[in-house]
Amino acid sequence: MSSNQTAGQHAGAGFSEEVELSGHIIDSLLLPKVLDEISSLGGEFEILQVQVGHGRRDPSYARLRISAESESLLDEILKEIGQHGAVPVSPDDCRLEAADMDGAFPEGFYCTTNEDTEVRISGAWIPVNDQEMDCGIVVDPNGPSARCVPMSDVQKGELTVIGRQGTRVRPVGRDASGHDAFSFMNSTVSSEKPKGVTVRDIARAMRAAREGDGRILIVAGPAVVHTGSRDHFSYLIEQDYVHRLFAGNALAAHDIEQSMFGTSLGISMSHGRAADEGHEHHLRSINRIRRLGGIRQAVETGALTEGIMYQCVKKDIPFVLAGSIRDDGPLPDVITDALEAQRTMRELSRGVTFCLMIATTLHSIATGNLLPARVKVVCVDINPATVTKLADRGTFQTIGVVTDVEPFLRVLVDELKSADST
Repeated sequence: MSSNQTAGQHAGAGFSEEVELSGHIIDSLLLPKVLDEISSLGGEFEILQVQVGHGRRDPSYARLRISAESESLLDEILKEIGQHGAVPVSPDDCRLEAADMDGAFPEGFYCTTNEDTEVRISGAWIPVNDQEMDCGIVVDPNGPSARCVPMSDVQKGELTVIGRQGTRVRPVGRDASGHDAFSFMNSTVSSEKPKGVTVRDIARAMRAAREGDGRILIVAGPAVVHTGSRDHFSYLIEQDYVHRLFAGNALAAHDIEQSMFGTSLGISMSHGRAADEGHEHHLRSINRIRRLGGIRQAVETGALTEGIMYQCVKKDIPFVLAGSIRDDGPLPDVITDALEAQRTMRELSRGVTFCLMIATTLHSIATGNLLPARVKVVCVDINPATVTKLADRGTFQTIGVVTDVEPFLRVLVDELKSADST
């Protein structure tokens, strides 16, 4: 369907600009979001043209005239709707300014989202690499090429994008290929929603990633060990359902504690009661690893023969143990410099297509900040606030499963075993 008929709101406001949207803007509700954003900010819109795709895979197109009473209000509206993919009909090249110092952008720099972004250089749109929220964009005009750079890593003299001019966002639309839990990229946070179907969809996505060219990242907290789920997790690593692991000192320490003492936080994993002197077990485990020089050395010398970290070493799975101020020890493999931990996680996040976050709020949020919106994210936690915090901080594509860790991993492993046996 095509129409040039005027619709919407228009009252002759003093400042205006025409914008356009394209893609799955109807079924992904991007067009209604843009119109609502304009109205809520105090602007007015006029729909100049709409072309609706006939099939589920066909793109749609809309052209709007945005009006506002002041130039500053118009600029604010254009900035906000730009995050939904609305771009000026007659765009200019992006503005570039050289960074005047290390570790800080020039004032007015373009602040990125996790949505795929392009910048206009010499009249051509080029993709921004290493997409990540809360960064700036550094451009090499000789390429030309552009990439997201965190504030702490920008170097003096690098050309950075200033303002929204010459930038456009490609929002993630609805997945028209199916009707699984990921089709609408919505956060299922309710503890009362049926989990069986969701777990099957998660298993299907993980299996597709393993069988194809996907990369699976697991972010895990120590509850994986405390709840008796370690064997389930080890199975995932053994069967190539884990390609990267992000965690903290605690997951590794209590995993190793179980291997060496049969306890987690001093509680026996076989009979569920406190072990004699059990409160010392995690410290003694950390101390043994420190004496050996690290987790890999413990595996190679035969001091560590089972568990999550053992499987990571045996399968050569890259892992990041990012430290915190409260860590005991810590293990020698823990990265205690927060910026260095960020950089390592950022590097290992490249190419990830599926991320499963299990019972860890801080590490989940930190990882979510690094992932582009196109990455499928599942967050499993007994506390629904963890999923809510992820969405509030920009990882809107997160699918939330509110449940305890052990039953989730048990059912997930059963689903994967069943699929693998057929």
